[in-house]
This record gives sequence, structure tokens and C-alpha cells, in this order.
Amino acid sequence: MSLNCSTVKITEKNGDLTFLNQAPSQWKEAPDTPINYAPKEETVFLSGGLTLLQDKLIEAALNSLGIRFIALPNPDFKSFQTGKAFGNRGQCNPTYFTVGNLVKYLQHLRDEQGLSSEEIVRKYAYITAGGCGPCRFGMYITEYKKALRDAGFEGFRLTSFDHEKGIFQGEELEEQLLDYTPKFFVTLIKAVIIGDIINMLGYKMRPYEVEAGSTDVALAVCKEIVAEAFLNRSSLIKALWKCRGELGKVKLNRLQPKPKVMVMGEFWAAMTEGDGNYNLYRFLEAEGAECIPQPILNRLMLSIWEAEQALKNKERTAHEGEKAVDFSHAKSRLLIRTAKAAVKTHFALYAKAIGLHDYEVPNMEKLADLAKDYYTLECSGGEGHLEVAHLIEAVKHNLAHLIISVKPFGCMPSSAVSDGVQSLVTAHYPQANFLSIETSGEGAANFYSRVQMALFKAKQAAKEEWEALEKPEYIPEKVHNYLFQPKNEKIGSAARLLAAIEQRI
Repeated sequence: MSLNCSTVKITEKNGDLTFLNQAPSQWKEAPDTPINYAPKEETVFLSGGLTLLQDKLIEAALNSLGIRFIALPNPDFKSFQTGKAFGNRGQCNPTYFTVGNLVKYLQHLRDEQGLSSEEIVRKYAYITAGGCGPCRFGMYITEYKKALRDAGFEGFRLTSFDHEKGIFQGEELEEQLLDYTPKFFVTLIKAVIIGDIINMLGYKMRPYEVEAGSTDVALAVCKEIVAEAFLNRSSLIKALWKCRGELGKVKLNRLQPKPKVMVMGEFWAAMTEGDGNYNLYRFLEAEGAECIPQPILNRLMLSIWEAEQALKNKERTAHEGEKAVDFSHAKSRLLIRTAKAAVKTHFALYAKAIGLHDYEVPNMEKLADLAKDYYTLECSGGEGHLEVAHLIEAVKHNLAHLIISVKPFGCMPSSAVSDGVQSLVTAHYPQANFLSIETSGEGAANFYSRVQMALFKAKQAAKEEWEALEKPEYIPEKVHNYLFQPKNEKIGSAARLLAAIEQRI
């Protein structure tokens, strides 16, 4: 790929960036001078960008496969500034944060660890997701290369896998720097699933902890236990059972009426735990809310569902054209069913071991059925129809007092498409307390102000729900144990617990 463009030389002195315009030149992704790269077994792979816990579990999981892998530090505002300095204009939040985070880390290796730029380019490589899309996601690789070149790391290697294919990567990846084998993806998915489960328990417990910070201490211990199990290739089930004991030590007071806030939206902006979404989750908890994040598992199940729909379309086209039966379709169908069953089985086993009882792997067919009257299911990209489906589901099944959809500024799938549809959804469900909000890297004050206004309404709803319930004279001790997770029609956790006591569960 190449295009004519003006280049900007960026120099740094005493922490200040200086921009020097240069004459237009032909952009080339590949360096003109061949580089003697280190072999696979000596290459250090870098990646990151999921939750803090999942990044560290993935680091341990991939190292257990003999891959020299380092999880990058959490992207911060300095990463954003670095991404804007070295990246093209008009990129979205995730691009600036993730590209800038990689450049910032390489600068740290060079300026503080003493490695030369040549040595970094030769020994290190970056793993990222690729694939097409209706937005700038399909151009991420080029953006990385452009920024790395301007930062003094021309020729730095990047290896990517198609996020839409998951474990079903094609033969075209045989020459990739990293072998994307089924074992690689199974190990990766195990780390992601376990991270999702532990994160969900953390969000359930932290708002109700008696001693501030005790939940985070327990979660840190759990992270080390699971990471060690990956590295030693020992039983993950036993490790999670051990984590169950650590979490059980955290004292909770769960009979506090707090609004439940479901957070969804564009994958990275809604999932990250840092400056990328203005530390939204910690802000909500500081404001007295209980958060319901969308686990990465949901995006994984959506990818499997999309693969299944694509296969059905191929089979329908072949049938309409009266073509011969393609036996590769049967193989693909078997792989999809196997992947779906494996994900559900592993999630159930891990959740049971650590004590997460009230969450089920999302049924993508049901979610698609909820969204189909509002959103064209054939329109893929981003989270597709999931944002619409999650809002309808949350209202119909009393899942949250407030639903926040967070996305980067100008995100086409989420802002331009999903938000337009949500206006019709909220017209049909006027009881929905829904907030759509964008992030741009700056503008935190406006962001927090809008969240607080929506949260005020949620707090009132949680208070009214709590006050409408009769308070029993005797409260069983199990009510304050995180393992007690009853289900009923109430939204708030405290109200749900009281309703369960009345029903003598």
C-alpha cells in the first residue's frame, strides 16, 4: 500500500516535541533497507489493551506456550498525546491510545533502558487484531507503521490476526511471524474468559466492601494464583477454587441501595480501564454506583454468531444456484458448533469453581431476535446489533437503572448507526434511562457532568425500589456472602437480596 502524502519530522528535546514540515514523499510500508530480524524463538512479542487483569493473564498464558510475551502498561493520557503526535489526523480514540502506548513503551526501552532503536526493531514485535470494517479499524496496521517510522522505529514488525475469524484463521497466516494455531487461541480464550469472570465478581463486590480497597487486594492475589497456574500448566479449576477462598475473606455490606449501571458501546472504549474512557468504572463506583461491564466474552460470542450467519448465507446462495454440496461448509459448521460449545463449557466450569452463579453466556440468537426489528442484522461492523439488543434486554428484564453507551468521538458503527437506531428504541421504551456519550481524549469535565445527570435519575430509581420493600427483622448472614446471588425481578442488588429473603430462598 502506498499513497502520496506530506511527511512531518518530529524531534524531541527536553520533553518538548518539535514539528518540522518536509516536502511530500511517497509513503511506503516496507523499509527500503532490509533488516536482519531476530528469529521467532528470540523475538519478544508485545500487546495489550484489554482489561488490566486480562492483559496479565494473557501474558502468563502465552509465556506458558513458550512465546516471549510482554503485556504493555495500561494506556494513559501520555499515550494519547504520543499517538496524536506521531499519528495521522482524524483518527479515533482507540487508535491514538493504542498506537501511542506502543510508541511510548519503545521510547522507554530506548531512552531509559538503553536499547538502541536498531536492537528494538530487530528483537521486538507487536501483536494486534486486524480485519476490515466500516470505520478506520481496517487501517490500524498502516497507522502503527506510520507512527513507528516517524518515532524512529522504521521496520518494526507487526503481526495481526483477523478478529472476525478468531480460531478459524485461514492458511494465509502460515507465513506470519507468530503461529496462530488452535492451541494459541484456546489458551488465549481461557485467559480472557477467566479474566472476565474475576472482573465481573470484582464489580459485584467492590461497591459493597466494608474495608475500602479490600476487594482489589483479593483480586490481586487471584491474579497471581491464576497466572502461576498458567505458567506451571497446572489445574486452572483448582486455581479458581483457591481464588474463591481469597474472595470469601472480603467483608461486604450488601444491603445498600445502589444504582446498577450497565456500560456498553464500542469495544475498546467501553472495556478499557483507564484514561481511554476517563476511568469511567472507578468514577461510577466513587459516585455510589454498581457497574455491569460487558465482558469480552460477548464480543467473542458475536464473532462466532457472525461466522455462523456468513456460513448460512453461503449455503443459501449455493442452494439457490443449485450448486453441488460443498463439504467444506459441513466442516465449518462443525467447527463453529465445537467452538460455541467449548466456550460455554469452559465458562461454566470456571464460573462454578470461583463462585459466579448469576451470569449466563449470552444467547446470540435471542439478542438478534430482540434487535432485528430495529437493526439490519446483515449490517456488521463494531458491535453490530448488540448495543440495540442490550438496551432492549436491559429494559425488558430489569437489568439496570442506567444504560451507558460509550464510544470514541465520531465512531461510525456506534455513533452514526447504533445511536440513530437507539432514538427509536427509547421512543418505544420511554422508561429506559439511556445515555449515549462519546470520548475524545479530552473533555473529561463535560463527560463526567453528563454521566452525573443520568446517574441522579438512576439513584432515585434505586432508592424508590429499596424503600418499597418491607425490611425483615432478621437478616441471614449468607446475604453478605458474595456466593449468594439470587435472581428475581428486582434491579438493585440490595433490593434483590431483600426480595430473596421474603421468598425464603
